Parts: sequence; C-alpha cells; structure tokens
Amino acid sequence: MASSSPFSHLLSSLSSKSPLFSSRPRSYPSPKPSLAPISPLSFHFPSPKLSPPLPLLPQNTLHSLNSLLSSASGSLFLALASLSLSFSLFLGQVDPASAFVVTTPRRLQTDELATVKLFQENTPSVVYITNLAARQDLFTLDVLEVPQGSGSGFVWDNKGHIVTNYHVIRGASDLRVTLADQSTYEARVVGFDQDKDVAVLRIDAPKDKLRPIPVGISADLLVGQKVFAIGNPFGLDHTLTTGVISGLRREISSAATGRPIQDVIQTDAAINPGNSGGPLLDSSGNLIGINTAIYSPSGASSGVGFSIPVDTVGGIVDQLVRFGKVTRPILGIKFAPDQSVEQLGVSGVLVLDAPPNGPAGKAGLLPTKRDSYGRLILGDIITAVNGKKVTNGSDLYRILDQCKVGDTVTVEVLRGDQKEKINVVLEPKPDES
Repeated sequence: MASSSPFSHLLSSLSSKSPLFSSRPRSYPSPKPSLAPISPLSFHFPSPKLSPPLPLLPQNTLHSLNSLLSSASGSLFLALASLSLSFSLFLGQVDPASAFVVTTPRRLQTDELATVKLFQENTPSVVYITNLAARQDLFTLDVLEVPQGSGSGFVWDNKGHIVTNYHVIRGASDLRVTLADQSTYEARVVGFDQDKDVAVLRIDAPKDKLRPIPVGISADLLVGQKVFAIGNPFGLDHTLTTGVISGLRREISSAATGRPIQDVIQTDAAINPGNSGGPLLDSSGNLIGINTAIYSPSGASSGVGFSIPVDTVGGIVDQLVRFGKVTRPILGIKFAPDQSVEQLGVSGVLVLDAPPNGPAGKAGLLPTKRDSYGRLILGDIITAVNGKKVTNGSDLYRILDQCKVGDTVTVEVLRGDQKEKINVVLEPKPDES
C-alpha cells in the first residue's frame, strides 16, 4: 500500500498554483569538467544560474517547504559523502584507519636535522657493557654469574678495541659487550688506568659490525659550545642528551684511587647512571671526552656532569693497546691526608711511608715513625718539586703527571726545622692485577 506524507500533499496542492512545480522540463547549464582530484572530505557542487523571481507564497507554506528541502538536501549531502568515501575505499585509495585524518609532512629546523643526523651516524659506535660477577648460591653452592653493573662504551678501532671507564668494569669476572645491532660478544680486558678511570676491552666481532668513532681534540674547546652525550642510562637503549660546555679545566678525583684527574670538561648535558663510559661529542660528531661522573647527592643528573678530555684519553689508550699498561712515573711514597697536615699548622705533603726499594726510599726521604717511647716522629714534609710549590696531594700529583719515567726531580722537604733538597729518580708504577 502506497504511503502518503505531508510532503506529497504539499507538492500536489502547489503543482497547480505555482510555476515552481511546472510539468515542463527546466534546463540548466552543464558544469565544466574539473581536473582536480576528488577528496572524500570535500565536495564541490556547481551553482546553477538563478531563474526569474518566483511568485510569493504564504509565510507558513514557505516555512514548511524550507524545512523539508533543508532536511532533504542534508540527507543528500551525507549520502553523497558516504558514497564517495565507500568508492575510494573500494578502489584502495584511502586507508580506512586514516580516512578522516589529515597529516602533514614532518618539517624540522636546520639544527634539528643536524642533531638527528649526528645521532644516527654515531649510534653504531656506542656499545652497552654488562659487568658480571661470580656469586656462589648459599643453598646449592653453584657458582653463578650475576650482573652487578652496566655502562656504556664506544668502538675505538676496527680491531675490536672498546674504550670505557674503569669503574664500569671494576670487580668483574666476565664482561659482555652489546653492539648497536643487539649482537653480544664476550670481552676481555686489555688494560686499564685506575688513576684516570680509563679501561680498554677487546671483542672478536666482524669488522663490518665495528664502526670506530671519529676522534677529535679537546685542547681548543670553548665554554658555551654545544655537546652531545650518547649512552645507555638506566639500562635503556641508546639515548641522546644535549647541552653545552659549562666549564673547562675542572679537577675531579678518580673513583678507584682518589688521584686527581685534571683538565676535566664540565657539561650540563644530562649524564645519568649508565652513561658512564659513553662518548661526549661536539657538533661535528667528533669525540671530545668520556662521560665519567656527575655531581649529585641523589645519583641522578643535576646538570653538572664531567668528562675526561679526549687528549688525555688518547695517550692512555695508545699505551694500553701497545703495552697493556700505563707507564706513569711515581715518587714511591704514602702520604697523610691533607686535613691531618692542616691540623699540624704546616703546608705541604707529609710522608707517612717511603719503602727502601722505592724511588723516595732510595733517595733518602724519611717516613713518619715512632721512637722507642712510642712518641710520633714526623717524617719529611714535601713543600716543592722542581721549584713548584706543593701545598697538598693534588699539587704533587699534578706535577708528577708532567714528568716521565726516568726523570730526576728535585724534592724540597721540611725535615724538623731544616729545609733540604733531595734528588729523586722517578720509576714506573708497579703492575696492577
């Protein structure tokens, strides 16, 4: 049964009264073809030329007609939109997941592009180091290898040498190195320098997987220039932090021996636990230092990080690769803490022990000892070496770092109330196990 609607009654009542619904066909100009592609989210309908003015209709009739035509045109628009989108999906031109998502191409600034390129080019040179220690199970008495720490490192050459911090590998029974492609290799220790916190490992990896890091220089660094630190903080995958050089020629103490490390680079680039041993790069992607320490009571980055300059590292690595050790000269003494000497009201380095077979003992320096009554007799107090004033242990180390094995130095000491000068021949530091 045919259904009737107010719309059909209205059309029939108006068809005989208004030329708007005349039975004669009305012609409209055909729209010109468009060459622009059809977007499923935009439709363009040509505007036909308007006909002569229509006769006026009653107000209530016009209101009803406008409401019905508006709803009809809205339905027509939605139908056409759905049809166009379905047709595009059918042809495979539009991804269903992104049919209504408008994306724009990623645009980066020049400095951003340079940073992205630096990270992509240098990440293959940075490795992840796992420190394994042997532990015996209390119940089964089995010996297990338990990870006791981790850190970062970088490829030094295509022979498989890996450079990192000494405190990253300290106390390890086994070491594993993971390259950027997640391949893992057993590593052996080539040598280390506890005083400068530098160690060299070696892995047997194919040369095509080894990407040596480009080595720069640190002598001409300037405060304020950009630096980039790459590492594996908190055991995460490779991460990049940026900052600037906030200070030069700083001095920190070695985590192993307490011996001062001079000319250290200070940076505000975030260096967290796990970044130790990773590279510090300049804006050209060249190595300028090894990230080694942070200044923070909580152990997290506080904006004050330190890196050993590459000029210092280069000489140490060369000696470790060639000889397996660093031939650093020593005076052959043990001295008292600086605070103890300050309490005595004197300035210098108090000799506590000078073994007879050591350089200082052979030269005649006197150690601190007790007499037959148990009274403490102070040993020699070193006040200068080669004419350079010595006020504490750091001054003595700094002077010795500028000397070589076999050099003869003049040591000025305060012995009782007398000042004396003693010539000492420097000897190499004994081998360390």
